[in-house]
Amino acid sequence: MTAAHDPKDTQREFREVVNMTRAALRRWLQTDESKAVGMTPGGERVTEPGRAESVGHHMGDRILALKETPAAKLTEDDYADMRKVIGYVHRHTAQRPAGDIEDSRWRKSLMNWGHDPMK
Repeated sequence: MTAAHDPKDTQREFREVVNMTRAALRRWLQTDESKAVGMTPGGERVTEPGRAESVGHHMGDRILALKETPAAKLTEDDYADMRKVIGYVHRHTAQRPAGDIEDSRWRKSLMNWGHDPMK
């Protein structure tokens, strides 16, 4: 672990930004709504389930694995992915759209990353 990234700080901030429980995130990731938002690794917009998996939907599965991993077993790659989640949530919450967000693509995309902005 580099001096620039304290593992305890990363774990704390990850727990703060991932505000969905494992059960809620697992349920969400199984929905068509979850599978119909985000961008593919190649930069294509996902607009319907089954065509391609978005980066966020894939990361949702990774978040579940991270939440189930004991702190003593976390690796450098785990911490890097935690920091990726933290950065994504911070960047995208700063881009909150005007109006009702309940059914917005913005909210659904954040939920794929384990963060429900309505909580």
